[in-house]
Amino acid sequence: MQRQAAKNLRAGNRKRRLVRACGWLAAGVLLGSAIQAADSPPENVFAWPPVLPPELKRVAVLPLTAKGPEDSLPDGCEALAPALLDELVRTEKFEVAAVRPENLRASSGRQAWTGTERLPKDFFDSLRREYNCDAVLFCELTVYHAYAPLAIGWRLKLVDARTHKILWAADEVFDGSRSEVTQKARLFWLKRDASAEKNDLRWQLANSPRQFGRYTAAAVLATLPVR
Repeated sequence: MQRQAAKNLRAGNRKRRLVRACGWLAAGVLLGSAIQAADSPPENVFAWPPVLPPELKRVAVLPLTAKGPEDSLPDGCEALAPALLDELVRTEKFEVAAVRPENLRASSGRQAWTGTERLPKDFFDSLRREYNCDAVLFCELTVYHAYAPLAIGWRLKLVDARTHKILWAADEVFDGSRSEVTQKARLFWLKRDASAEKNDLRWQLANSPRQFGRYTAAAVLATLPVR
């Protein structure tokens, strides 16, 4: 009996070592996946269908808004709204119609919507009549850190104005303290402006929320369905 007990103990020890080894292997795989994901394009994106419907030609873009607790978010909306519109026009995927806050208030009772609230019954029909749009883009700023290290978060949602179905949605935060993010921002600006001075560009991307914000807007909008 003692020999059998010792044999069972040795077998148990081997099994525990094997379990620990498998655990470390799994942890290594997960860590590798996390590192790979950190260096990849925005992934928190939904798009269906993968190609924009041919009848989608004009999009009503709602005012950029925020509902988080950060005091800096309203300032961020004011600073980044023009950049978001400019980058949206640059995609050339559809005609862009910017909705003014006062017009939205007159038609819906509020000057800003994130798309998560309960919308008025005639919300989309009203926008279709006023802007002759085929879809509506909800725009929300979720993070805005205007001092180094910069950080900007976008939550955007494109909704079919007729069927009310979500065609595309993205929820992404860009952290300027991560080297891979700043590197991609530099490559983006050097590609757009070959005459940009590298040292000055590095300083701007580390200290200018507008410059960094324009890159982040372009990066998110690059995930829109293809035309």
